[in-house]
Amino acid sequence: MSNLLFQTIDQISREKGIDPQIVIHAIEDAIVVASRKYFKSNEELRGRINPETGDIDVFAVRKVVDSVTNPVREITLDEARAVKPDAQLEEEIEFQKPTVGLGRIAAQMAKQVIFQKVREAERESVYAEYHKHVGEVVNCVVKRFENGDIIVELGKTEGKLPKREQSRLESFAASDRIRVIIIKVEKTAKGPQVIVSRTDPALVQHLFQTEVPEIYDGTVQIKSTAREAGERTKIAVSSREKDVDPVGACVGMKGTRVQSIIRELRGEKIDIIQWSDDVVTFATNSISPAKISRVSIVDSNDKIMEMVVEDSQLSLAIGKKGQNVRLASKLIGWRIDIKSEEEKRAEVESQMDQMPAAPTPLEGIPGLTASLIQKLNSAGIGTVEQLAGLSPEDLQNIPGIGGKTIEKISDALSEYYTNSQAYQDQMERLAQQHMFSKDEPVPEPTPQPPAESTEAVKESGQEKVQEE
Repeated sequence: MSNLLFQTIDQISREKGIDPQIVIHAIEDAIVVASRKYFKSNEELRGRINPETGDIDVFAVRKVVDSVTNPVREITLDEARAVKPDAQLEEEIEFQKPTVGLGRIAAQMAKQVIFQKVREAERESVYAEYHKHVGEVVNCVVKRFENGDIIVELGKTEGKLPKREQSRLESFAASDRIRVIIIKVEKTAKGPQVIVSRTDPALVQHLFQTEVPEIYDGTVQIKSTAREAGERTKIAVSSREKDVDPVGACVGMKGTRVQSIIRELRGEKIDIIQWSDDVVTFATNSISPAKISRVSIVDSNDKIMEMVVEDSQLSLAIGKKGQNVRLASKLIGWRIDIKSEEEKRAEVESQMDQMPAAPTPLEGIPGLTASLIQKLNSAGIGTVEQLAGLSPEDLQNIPGIGGKTIEKISDALSEYYTNSQAYQDQMERLAQQHMFSKDEPVPEPTPQPPAESTEAVKESGQEKVQEE
């Protein structure tokens, strides 16, 4: 009897993958529940399997006290010593209860309790086993399909491959063997639910580790991975040895290694990037196949950088629906703003136009003599901008300045603004935009300041000379 019972316990433990002691405790708890139901008593009961005979015994437990307040669970010291001579206070005394007449109903209840305890232990065992394997890649078999989800056989339990964790390029049939990554294990009312994925970047890393011996032995390291399953993956690699090319090792002879991974992922594109300690170099590599003109760090604390590319490279750098720059940003961990050369040029010009111009001293006008500059300074006029803003009447009110001097000032201002860089830039913009036809002469753009500040001064001076 003893051997048969323990053989059965051992068999159940192996089938369910649980500790035999859990089954033993389940049996002992079951007999206690059945006995309490049979005896209809509030006694504290305890079950125990006799390892020699294999019998399941039930005991009523009473505590030794000075004064009994609950006769069902307590016993006096004298009564206890009548059963056990060396009994002491606070000690527990066991009284065996008969189990022969428990009956069929009690046995059925005990059976249900045992099944429930074993099932709970089995669930805990499955959860503990798969929970420690979260993040690992496992082989499984496609079992069935449920509302777009794929149920796979993992061995002791089933796993669920949700639709959101499936690549749009992939389709499977029942009994297909596939590789998945365990992303989490959830506790549900029906037991532990193992969630697996085919879209996690770790799956691509595992495939490279399988196909590339240099990655397996640690010579080549995978630094970061960015993936949009079914579309494109970018993976950054580096080498611990100078003689080993990390990108070449991952690509393989004539692309055999990377092509094997692409086949496993049903044609997903893979970009293998050379990793670098320098974030600018790394960013330049990550945006491939586009060519970058220059990279600048906008904010190192918030990790924001700006890339400028040729106009013809802008769409390639951004990628389809922004995919290329989005993956590059995930790969390096920085936010990337991409602009074309034309956009950057327009931005710089706009910023320069908004910047206030620095005042130019009167000494910057070659046509003004030192004595004239002194007269203007005495009147509170120290910059070219102040002088250009004066009307002929204002100039005439300055002591020592007459009509000829006003004409001289007008000529000097006109020559100064004509030779200025702003004038040159304006002429160049007009030519580029083809604002004028070939038959029409290109009129000189009005120099800054406006005409009323310079030409009006000159005309007023001429009129003054005629009057004199």
